[in-house]
Amino acid sequence: DRTLFMSCPICDDTRWRPIDSHATGGVRRVVRCECWQGEHTRRLFDEARIPARYRRCDFENFQVYPNEKLSNAVSAVRRFADAFPNSPKGLCLIGPHGIGKTHLAVAALRAALGRGCEGIFYEVSDLLRLIRSTYNPVTKTAEMDILQPLVSVQLLVLDDVGKEKTSEWVEETMTFIVNSRYNNRLTTIFTSNYEDNPDIEALDSLRVRVGSRMYSRMHEMCDFVDYGVADYRLLPPNGGVDDLIALWKVTGEQRGRLPSRSKGQVRAQLKHPGRAELGWSGGKAGS
Repeated sequence: DRTLFMSCPICDDTRWRPIDSHATGGVRRVVRCECWQGEHTRRLFDEARIPARYRRCDFENFQVYPNEKLSNAVSAVRRFADAFPNSPKGLCLIGPHGIGKTHLAVAALRAALGRGCEGIFYEVSDLLRLIRSTYNPVTKTAEMDILQPLVSVQLLVLDDVGKEKTSEWVEETMTFIVNSRYNNRLTTIFTSNYEDNPDIEALDSLRVRVGSRMYSRMHEMCDFVDYGVADYRLLPPNGGVDDLIALWKVTGEQRGRLPSRSKGQVRAQLKHPGRAELGWSGGKAGS
């Protein structure tokens, strides 16, 4: 791209531009030039590790339909994004597969990046796989090279918490990350498919999946947003708002979880021609 080699006409590539002295009482001052701000924002997005499927996810292309739980969830994430980096707490988005938790988490992350804040996205299973790779001497990557950004970045998104197979190593590793961020008063967004049930006997609860120590920290660090709506992934290719409403009427009592035998029936009910397209540039809603 030839534009990469062109000088900035405003700052002459110094990355600083002067402010009109009349506006500063005759005192000469400089501020960061717009060319630096643009490069800085692009660098933040490149380093955020947002998967290609979700890179374009934002609040504007998130499909909302008349559903109180969904509206409340979107509003809560928007309030968080608008307030960041002064948000008092992080977020933990909980609910079944396909209801847009990842999309909303990335939307908040993108808002922070656009404001010049640093952020990182990790799907937890991928993160643990990456940490395990440091035990291979061939990779020549130190474990702390991976962990250090996670415990120091302004905003961290940990997607699909609890999905990974439980083990003492998994619990200790994730607790280290979360506890370090807790101690440093850094903000974290979690998403999880596991219900927020404090019962230690509930084997499929978030508490059992992540361990009591991490669960306790998460509750102190985050506002929990628990919602169940229609599964966007069950929409036909041309599905729209009316289809989402119909799907929710079928699956509402199950918080969006469909028994396998009913999926075909629901899909058949939703095959209406002429529906408006979702138009999600970031793909289907994240889990």
